[in-house]
Amino acid sequence: MDLTYTEEEEAFRARLRDWLTAALPGLPPKPPPQDWPGRRAYDTAWQRALFEAGYADVHWDASPTRRLIFLEETEKAGAPYVGANFVGLLHAGPTIAAEGTTEQRARWLTPILRGDEIWCQGFSEPGAGSDLASLRTRAVRDGDSYVVTGSKIWTSHAEVADWCELLVRTDPEAPKHRGITWLAMPMDAPGITVRPLRTLAGSTEFAEVFLDEVRVPAANRVGEENDGWRVTMVTLSFERGTAFVGEVVACRRTLAELARTARKNGRWDDAVLRRRLGRLNAEFTALWRLTQWNVSEAEATGGVPGTGGSVFKLRYSHARQELYDTAAEVLGPDALDLSREWTLDRLSSLSYTIAAGTSQIQRNIVAERILGLPKER
Repeated sequence: MDLTYTEEEEAFRARLRDWLTAALPGLPPKPPPQDWPGRRAYDTAWQRALFEAGYADVHWDASPTRRLIFLEETEKAGAPYVGANFVGLLHAGPTIAAEGTTEQRARWLTPILRGDEIWCQGFSEPGAGSDLASLRTRAVRDGDSYVVTGSKIWTSHAEVADWCELLVRTDPEAPKHRGITWLAMPMDAPGITVRPLRTLAGSTEFAEVFLDEVRVPAANRVGEENDGWRVTMVTLSFERGTAFVGEVVACRRTLAELARTARKNGRWDDAVLRRRLGRLNAEFTALWRLTQWNVSEAEATGGVPGTGGSVFKLRYSHARQELYDTAAEVLGPDALDLSREWTLDRLSSLSYTIAAGTSQIQRNIVAERILGLPKER
C-alpha cells in the first residue's frame, strides 16, 4: 500500500502552511474550558475563517489523504481544534455526506462547514452501558413526524448545540440491531431538557438529555426506518477512523515536550523513564503509520474508513493514557497542580477507553470482523 504523497498533495500542504502562518497570529484569546458559549463562538469563528479560505470542505468533499494532511498541518501549527463543532464536522457531517439525500446534504452540510450550526451526539443511554444497540429511547411515527420519548447521556456539546444526531428505537419487536433509526433532531424542539454533567476535569462538554414526546420531522431521518444501525456504523467508522488524527499529532508533540522537560528538571537521568519515553515514541510513530494505512484504505474503498479504525482506536486509547501517566512521572509533585495542562489531559485521558466505543467493544470488533473469530454468545 502506497503511504507516500503526490506532488499535488504536497502542494496542498504548502498552501495550507502558508495560510496558517498568515491567519493564526490574528486569533483572539481562547476562552476558558468551562465557558462553552464562549468556546462555541471562538470555534465557529475559526470554522468560518476556514470556510472563507476554502479549507472547510476537507472533512467530506476532499479525499481522505487531503483530510489527513489538513488535520496534521493544523495540529502542528497549533491551530484551534474543531472543539464545539466536533460532532458536526467529524461525525454527523460525514455521515450525512455518505448516507443523506440530496435535500439533506443541501440543508445541513454547508451550515456545518460555515460554523453556523453546532451538532451534539445522542447515542449513549443510562441503561445501555457499552451495548449501544440496547438503547430504549422510543420513536413512534405520527403522520409526517416521529414522536420521541426517552433519555440520553454523555451527549457531547448538548448545551450549545442546534442539532442532535439521535438514535431511536422505531421497532421494539425487531432484533435489537434491526429496529433502530438515525434522526437529526432540532435541539430547540419542545420537550427537550438538557442537564449539563461536570467531568472529572471540571468541564461540562457532556450532558444528560431528556426527551418528552419530542416531535422530529420524518424528513430528518437519515437512511431508511429501522436501518439506523448500519448508518450508525458509518458514523462510528469516521469517529474511530479519522476523528483522532489531530490528537495523534498532538500526542507526538507532547512527547517531545516531555523529553525536553525531563532534561531540564533532572528526570532524564532515570534510565527507566528514558526507555518509557522511547517506547512511547515508537508507539505513536506506529499509530501514525496505521493512520496513514487506514486513510489509504478509505481512499481505495470510497472514502469511508474500515474496521482498521477499531484497531487504531483500541491502541490509541491505551497509548494516550500511558503518555499522560508518564507526564505525571516527569512532572513529579507538579502533577497534582490542576492548572498544569498535562494534569488536565491526564484526567481526560481516562475517558478514552470508553469514548467512541469501549476497549472491550473494540476487541470484539477486531476479533470478529478482522480475525474471523466466532461471535460472543
